Amino acid sequence: MSLFAMGFLLVILQPSTGQFPRACANMQSLLRKECCPLWPGDMSPCGEFSGRGSCQNILLSRAPLGPQFPFSGVDDRENWPSVFYNRTCRCEGNFMGFNCGECKFGFSGPNCTERQLRTRRNIFQLTIGEKEKFLAYLNLAKNTPSLDYVIATGTYTQMNNGSNPMFRNINVYDLFVWMHYYASRDTLLGEFKVWRDVDFAHEAPGFLPWHRAFLLMWEREIQKIAGDENFTIPYWDWRDAKDCEVCTDEYMGGRHPTNPNLLSPASFFSTWQVICTRSEEYNSQQALCDARSEGPILRNPGNNDKSRTPRLPSSAEVEFCLSLPQYESGPMDKMANYSFRNTLEGFANPQTAISNISQSGMHNALHIYMNGSMSQVQGSANDPIFVLHHAFIDSIFERWLRRHRPVLEVYPAANAPIGHNREYYMVPFIPLYRNGEFFKFSRDLGYDYAYLQETALDSFQEFLLPYLEQARQIWVWLVGAAAVGGILTATTTGLVLACQKKRKGTASEIQPLLVESEEYNNISYQSNF
Repeated sequence: MSLFAMGFLLVILQPSTGQFPRACANMQSLLRKECCPLWPGDMSPCGEFSGRGSCQNILLSRAPLGPQFPFSGVDDRENWPSVFYNRTCRCEGNFMGFNCGECKFGFSGPNCTERQLRTRRNIFQLTIGEKEKFLAYLNLAKNTPSLDYVIATGTYTQMNNGSNPMFRNINVYDLFVWMHYYASRDTLLGEFKVWRDVDFAHEAPGFLPWHRAFLLMWEREIQKIAGDENFTIPYWDWRDAKDCEVCTDEYMGGRHPTNPNLLSPASFFSTWQVICTRSEEYNSQQALCDARSEGPILRNPGNNDKSRTPRLPSSAEVEFCLSLPQYESGPMDKMANYSFRNTLEGFANPQTAISNISQSGMHNALHIYMNGSMSQVQGSANDPIFVLHHAFIDSIFERWLRRHRPVLEVYPAANAPIGHNREYYMVPFIPLYRNGEFFKFSRDLGYDYAYLQETALDSFQEFLLPYLEQARQIWVWLVGAAAVGGILTATTTGLVLACQKKRKGTASEIQPLLVESEEYNNISYQSNF
């Protein structure tokens, strides 16, 4: 109970990061299209009196989009968040948050000047106490209401363009489940029509930066409600796993003894209720998920369609994925070939990098393998294994960044599917983050992974790997060139020796190679060949 009280107090004192700020979920803010809440430290909008930020017009990206979404003005997520707000807080320096009341990821202190670096660890390397604390924090988030954020239960049109606000309270854990749903939901076109080929967080370049930001926000929320600023998300290294190693009552919940689709009653996760899993129902009603309970978590690991996902990913497949030099390619969607992002996401074969949407590899393989709540995109975050899984996916993304060291311009600036261009604001986050802001090393965002904290030599070797791979591919040509060079050298040497023998004893042979005289500039070198 004391832990809950501590978390409750911290939430009151510190703003969080998520969807619609409660301070802006009212008719006045919607009609003015302005979300610039007061910072409690000086009671000015965005902490302007203290130099933390100011209320500014939103600068939207005008870069052209890909052809996947052939509509305009039909979805509230287009040009996020301009349908709801066109003025928000723009924070200065290392300040961040919907009212500039927080520090950027990787910074702390009253003026956000102190650098921080936390380490995410393998869940199986946590002590019993650390593991129990992690599970307790998850349950705390599921039972702690978010005081700073609410969710939208209707579209802007259904809100009568802001004059009839439709928002609802939600707990901290489900807030993130709802955000994941909202970013990936179908577009409602009216008259029972929907557009399914749209996703602001998947199937395109933003997949990895979006989930990186998502995990950082989730991690920070846990730190605040638990009063534990050193908390980090653990990861599950599933490479070469034969089964779901975390699916035990000791960790994320075992299998129910009589119903294989449910969790063991010995795990408190068996009492959790899921939200946002009935996409067809929402579509038929032209409605948004309102976060009402929809039943228990479903999970039946390994009893999935083996023709689509025969097994969990292997170490070799991860290494092949890391060897791909291109972050994105072609149409920049799930049909992209030789794309690191598309291969890691699981729409391309993890042995050839050729798109094959009939199969689910890498990231997608884990979701399909779980055969339950995790297997449906919009509601997949209901299962807490989601967090462990995506933390490991993020670590693979980090390995690729460190190996290939891409500049920001590698991330596509234009012609990506809607929501995924470099300067597009991520849906549905407020404060605003651009996709490109999370296409950077994790250390720059204040965290690292235990298994990536190698020595300087290991890091240098990782940097050299792509060049060594190129050398391996052309070694036959190098050997051939060396052989030809050796023959030419031997022939040349023989001819030179023959010439020297022929000219032995002549005056020219005893002249210095360089002469210091007025005639030096007139000397010309001639070859006997």
